[in-house]
Amino acid sequence: MTDGPLIVIGASAGGLEALEALVRDLPPDLPAAVCIVLHIGDRPSAAPLILDRAGPLPASHAIDREPLRAGRIHVAPPDCHLVVEAPRCLRLLRGPRENGTRPAVDPLFRSAARACGPAVIGVVLSGALNDGTAGLAEIKRRGGVAMVQDPTDARYPGMPRSALDHVAVDHCVPAAAMGALLGRLAAERNADAAPPAASKEAPMEGMYNLNRPAALTCPDCGGALRETKVDTLPYFTCHIGHRYGADSMEEAQLHRMEQAFEVALRALNERAALCRRLAETAQGMGQALSAKRWEEAGREAHERAEVLIRFLGEEWIRPPISPVNGGAPDRF
Repeated sequence: MTDGPLIVIGASAGGLEALEALVRDLPPDLPAAVCIVLHIGDRPSAAPLILDRAGPLPASHAIDREPLRAGRIHVAPPDCHLVVEAPRCLRLLRGPRENGTRPAVDPLFRSAARACGPAVIGVVLSGALNDGTAGLAEIKRRGGVAMVQDPTDARYPGMPRSALDHVAVDHCVPAAAMGALLGRLAAERNADAAPPAASKEAPMEGMYNLNRPAALTCPDCGGALRETKVDTLPYFTCHIGHRYGADSMEEAQLHRMEQAFEVALRALNERAALCRRLAETAQGMGQALSAKRWEEAGREAHERAEVLIRFLGEEWIRPPISPVNGGAPDRF
């Protein structure tokens, strides 16, 4: 396929059932290739088999350097970004995670916009947070069509709602109405429209450049972040290429905080256990002063853990840890 429309679709939580509804009514003679990213991480996925059975078009996992084919559904395989390169071939890349996931929607959308320009139709389906918003904005910026699932129709409305809030969306419809609509839009697109020359245009949104650094570090690698904006939505990118939208950045920070608290509690647990053993050893050797010192150190670790538990809330986590005095049952 050297010309013709390209449909790119992004989905996350609740997205598989939306995809089934969408592909069910795609025309069997669809004059466009279809590329799909479903957030699956590195888990095995039967999505191509499910979509192959759900509608009239054949579906399969994309293959590196495979050409785009009209009337065929290419699905991103686990743990690989799916991107489009000129002249309209697919690449599978293990690049940095975006919005905490690989495959991610934005790399597909951005690359499709750059390779195919106004021939692209971008679709955002059910999912949490904001993956797909920046890529959909890039599709619009290069003359393509933006479509989102009606948030009231999505099991998880976060991704469609984010796109609606930050992109001039052309169509907002239920998933079940998308197949027929995409068939009509694909037929209407100008198959001969040439993609814009990347060398003569401003860099794509989301590419790393020397913007003002933010006083934040990357949740993935700890590197410094720089802030960019896609329309009204802030994005944070490190020099490696890990990239987060605002909502994804908040979730990643909370995850890192939880991990830090878990490490702190584990360290206190281990210190209390070590001090208890050393106190018992010193007591057995008749070293009363050493035993007392280790008992006090263990008690201090235990008390600090209690403070952290109270700060986090009693229901948050209850790791097993035994007090040094040995008389009371395990507290948490």
